[in-house]
Amino acid sequence: MKAYLFGWNPVKFKWDDLDDDIAKLQAGEKLEEDWSCASHKTIKPGDRAYIVHVGQDPRGIFASGIISSEPFLALRKGRTYYRIAITIDVLFNPQKQPILTLDILKTGNLSAQTWTPQSSGISIRPELVDELQGVWQDFLENN
Repeated sequence: MKAYLFGWNPVKFKWDDLDDDIAKLQAGEKLEEDWSCASHKTIKPGDRAYIVHVGQDPRGIFASGIISSEPFLALRKGRTYYRIAITIDVLFNPQKQPILTLDILKTGNLSAQTWTPQSSGISIRPELVDELQGVWQDFLENN
């Protein structure tokens, strides 16, 4: 399975209903969010998505999901971007809940990946996908 990393910087993009979205997900409702995507030529529905909190501490992975659309063009602030939809399956509020921090992501084999990307929707190195999934599962089981 391929996996992609999406960045969220709350200074640049507000997520005003983050706590409401967490409650919806916990209530069993489907949560789908559109995200910009640099890897629009290779990403496909069914690929895994991880969303990393960047820009300010705490930095690290705070959400995951499955790509649920083909890439599509969208207009934002006068520019056209490729975007995809992510059906989110795990979501935390980085300011209120533990997240999988960069301290953990920058250890061992995982240190080969850039975890604070300049562009959202970059490919996670194929040789790291299984290890990342295991680390994420361990984090979820312990938090």
